[in-house]
Amino acid sequence: MIDLEKLKSGDRRTLAKAITLVESTKAEDQIEAQKLLNSILKNDNKSFRLGVTGSPGVGKSTFIENFGCFLIAKNFKVAVLAIDPSSPTSGGSILGDKTRMEKLANEPNAFIRPTPSSGALGGVAQQTRESILLCEAAGFDFIIVETVGVGQSEFEVANMVDFFMLMILPNGGDELQGIKKGILELADLILINKADGERLNQAIQTQAQYKSALQITSHTSFWETQVLINSSLNSDNLETLLKMLTDYQTIAKINQNWFKKRQNQNLEWFNSLIKEIILAKIKSNKSTNSRFMELIEEIGQEKISALQAAHEISKTLFKD
Repeated sequence: MIDLEKLKSGDRRTLAKAITLVESTKAEDQIEAQKLLNSILKNDNKSFRLGVTGSPGVGKSTFIENFGCFLIAKNFKVAVLAIDPSSPTSGGSILGDKTRMEKLANEPNAFIRPTPSSGALGGVAQQTRESILLCEAAGFDFIIVETVGVGQSEFEVANMVDFFMLMILPNGGDELQGIKKGILELADLILINKADGERLNQAIQTQAQYKSALQITSHTSFWETQVLINSSLNSDNLETLLKMLTDYQTIAKINQNWFKKRQNQNLEWFNSLIKEIILAKIKSNKSTNSRFMELIEEIGQEKISALQAAHEISKTLFKD
């Protein structure tokens, strides 16, 4: 049983236990998790949900640690939900983010939770959305979701945060050819990292090329995607970033986009969960699972179309 008062007071041990409960696949834990989440829905926390993505090696963890410590110095509480890639064979995960963010992990007003992606799309664990709600209930001002890397399903990341940041390296724009237009349209900010020393001029060139490329992409009606350069050696960049996030939040709330976006995200998550739960029900029932496996085999043998098979299983599930 989770102590709700301890959770709301920001007790990190209680928050960790609550997230573990939400992540559990046991039926009894899921019932308790539902009760817990319902009890924290009417939460007045004014958190900022920040998604950070980028290719491995771009420096996401170092940036998050620096930015997290910077925010804490300004009296903000920071939670980091760092998604680790799960092994496709063993299902295991490195879960080493507390080691990589050692300084931030030792801050009393920080909470770092590494979570295995378990093969989920976009490098986001299936329970990340619920973990965000729990962090908000615990009073964290900034909730940063660090993802595995860039892929076609980064929409999953952008669809659970208020602000979506894509991090890239200063390589003169060579990477631009490999990034799909859709990801650029999702990004509220493109951050060119490691822009120091010999790479500074290259970073400035990359910034100009991305600004040019963004002129032919579409984004929200109230915000133009920004392109900034960042160096871990220069804290002035973090001041600029915080001001940008604050400006974005102010503008989005004035025109109601902040609230509409969160409402739409909740509805899309609801639709996604319905599909997930129905599929789980099919597989957990002996008779429906048997028919489900038969249909999979028939589809493979081209005896039945996928469309017809889907209708067949829905008839089996919803006989009434």
